[in-house]
Amino acid sequence: MKMKTLTNGIFKDNPIFVQLLGMCPTLAVTTSATNGFAMGAATMVVLVAANLVISLMRKIIPSKIRIPIFIVVIATFVTMVGLFLKAYLPALDKSLGLFIPLIVVNCLILARAEAFAFKNKPFASILDGIGMGLGFTLALTILGIVREIPGEGSIFGFRILPEAFEPAVIMILPAGAFLALGLLLAGNNVINAKKHK
Repeated sequence: MKMKTLTNGIFKDNPIFVQLLGMCPTLAVTTSATNGFAMGAATMVVLVAANLVISLMRKIIPSKIRIPIFIVVIATFVTMVGLFLKAYLPALDKSLGLFIPLIVVNCLILARAEAFAFKNKPFASILDGIGMGLGFTLALTILGIVREIPGEGSIFGFRILPEAFEPAVIMILPAGAFLALGLLLAGNNVINAKKHK
């Protein structure tokens, strides 16, 4: 059960490729693998911390006001992550921009608080946060790689294609985000269909 809680978010219930949650940062910040990984990691930290606190408080949170309380808890951790990035990783903070504060309203985090952390014990909630966070980070990083290679000829900022390579600039524009995500979703659906046969 514990291992399943951890692995569900990575494979079976991946937030991006299966549940299609958190599409705003997914499409906006994945112009590079570095941005995708950083956004995923920041979201995972908030997700794990929020899941833990909400799970610890689940018996004292009145059901009628649980959503506002979830948002306050999530906003607290988002503020902490944002301040950490500003202090120690200012270039990354500038690159991710407004999308760090918008983690507060990321439907993935609110969905996990409502569907899992509010109903389960702390350890299981931490595992769920780690699993979903890893799945989100993995998906954003893969999408960043798929966009960065043809769009800039590099991975994580390191050039891998020759200087003569003519970048397909569309891949680092919004249209490229939709195109790359569509191709990855189609590939994931094909893989899942073959598994079910």
